Amino acid sequence: MTLIRDMCYPTPHELALAARALADEHPALVRLRQAGTSRAGEPLWVLSVGPATAEPDGEADGVPAGAADGEADAGADPRNVLVVAGAHANEPVGGATALALARHLIREPAATATWHFLLCADPDGAALHRTPRPYSLLDYHRNFFRPPGPEQPEWAPSLLPPDRLPPETLALTRLIDELRPALQISLHGTDLGGSWVQLTRDIPGLAEPFGKSAAELHIPVETSASDASGWPSPGAGIFVMPDPGAGAAGAFQPEDTRLSTWYHAHRHAGTTAIVEVPMWASDLVDDPAPHPDPRGALRMLAARLTADAARVAELREGAVRGTDPAAAALLRAVDWTLALIPAITVEWTGSGAPAEATAAYIGSIDAFGRRLSLRAAAMLLRVLRAQGHPAAPAVDRLVTGWCEEFAARFQARWVPVATQVEHQSRVVLAAYERLVAATG
Repeated sequence: MTLIRDMCYPTPHELALAARALADEHPALVRLRQAGTSRAGEPLWVLSVGPATAEPDGEADGVPAGAADGEADAGADPRNVLVVAGAHANEPVGGATALALARHLIREPAATATWHFLLCADPDGAALHRTPRPYSLLDYHRNFFRPPGPEQPEWAPSLLPPDRLPPETLALTRLIDELRPALQISLHGTDLGGSWVQLTRDIPGLAEPFGKSAAELHIPVETSASDASGWPSPGAGIFVMPDPGAGAAGAFQPEDTRLSTWYHAHRHAGTTAIVEVPMWASDLVDDPAPHPDPRGALRMLAARLTADAARVAELREGAVRGTDPAAAALLRAVDWTLALIPAITVEWTGSGAPAEATAAYIGSIDAFGRRLSLRAAAMLLRVLRAQGHPAAPAVDRLVTGWCEEFAARFQARWVPVATQVEHQSRVVLAAYERLVAATG
């Protein structure tokens, strides 16, 4: 693929309109259908591009039929690739990447595979996080929203019993069961840092094209991503998740990665890749130099995070939940984020804290802690402003200062949306090519 002009992040509605236009222009190759409905009644659209775009058997009312819960079948279908965009409301690049990939596949059709794009897995969340093209970290956080874990489509199965799963999750798992994709790709992004890839199974050879793309586009590789702490890394920026039932699920989140929809593809012998790309880049997350005192640094970061969280929690006490659905959703997310922090700081300061670590690892942890307290404060600010609360100016100053400190500490530089899309698209295509080569 080649770089396209810079752009804004598209809304779910804009994604649907663009997908409908592609389906109308290329009816023999492209199909748009509804895979389900969100909690707020918004459609979940799937755009399919490839030779097998006929109506699937057993589909009714726009919802695909699939295997029964807990039932695995003979194996993955090598003819299907599933790409999931918009699973996290605050990571909007995925929709733009999905459209770019669809257009690429229309120009250069895959010989045997059909690609299916879930254009936005959480349209309700996307409606609450809206910054089409943020010009600064502060601009990004002024309209920030990330739902609590149980309300996130991919994470919900790791936190909720099956009878309480949200409709977005059920639609996604039905889609996986229907398609039995050999490869599922989930498109994610980070506010500030570098690029990395998480895999539920290793894809041999992926590190080379991933690293080449990052270098060409001047995107740092996150070599010690906090999301993948302790996981095997077959190449710089590539991390392989633990097998279900073995190893650590992940050090800094309550969710068990192995119960997420990423592993749902395993019941059909599929593989999932999560491709992360930054909005703002920082070379500090790609620094291989040994850190002189990692345990001391982690103690300092834990103390700072604890103090910052306490400041937000104190201000949170004045917010009224009320009857406004948006305010209620924001406050649920604030409370969820604040509740994560005590266990995280214990992890950082416990006996398992590393005696040796790279500067990149400490940098990644530093960024992780900063964004937790900042996100909670930013979402609280939105509620207080809407309520005309007298504490709003104080929270505004807090959010502004933290954003400025975050950007300055990590020497943040904006990665144009087109560049984010280009890198993510290249990595997706490379993952598919390498997987076909390894299994073919």
